[in-house]
Amino acid sequence: MRFRQTVRVPSDRIGALLGKGGKTKKWLEETFKIRLIVDSNTGEVTIESLTDTLETDTLKAVEVVNAIARGFSQGRAARLKQDDTILSIMDLRSYQGKSSNSLTRVRGRIIGESGRARRVIEELTRAEVSVYGHTIAIIGRIDEVKLAEDALDILASGGPHRVAYQLLQKRRTEAKIERLKLWEDSNDRPS
Repeated sequence: MRFRQTVRVPSDRIGALLGKGGKTKKWLEETFKIRLIVDSNTGEVTIESLTDTLETDTLKAVEVVNAIARGFSQGRAARLKQDDTILSIMDLRSYQGKSSNSLTRVRGRIIGESGRARRVIEELTRAEVSVYGHTIAIIGRIDEVKLAEDALDILASGGPHRVAYQLLQKRRTEAKIERLKLWEDSNDRPS
């Protein structure tokens, strides 16, 4: 039995999914051994495996299509090919309701002036962040995504940028200390 899943892609992201001259679509099909069926009118994209077995490649392809649909470029979404990398999507409507003014304000807080806030979060967590429509999408390892989610939760809830950045710095320092302890423990063992 072949794997088949349909994903809805916003109409303004269909072009990004297809790529110039179909380049992105071809890359997806070759990389993940799938076939993409794109309906440009409805925005429905069907991802179909080419083999009868359910492989992780097919599930990763669904994640990559979702990442591109949420505003990531092919290059940034390609990070999802790695086994330890996931895609997380946060819905901003759960923070501020469905009002377009409140969504615009929250998106602005998360992106920051000239993209600074988003860039700082990406640098401190090593995760990729995309703000698109009423969602925030995050690509990274589980620990990176969790850290980014915590910082973005502070900003989306109206907390000061300073508090979010302090949280990231504190967790980054704790992680470095933990890695150092592990390194020291491994070097202290008798050979």
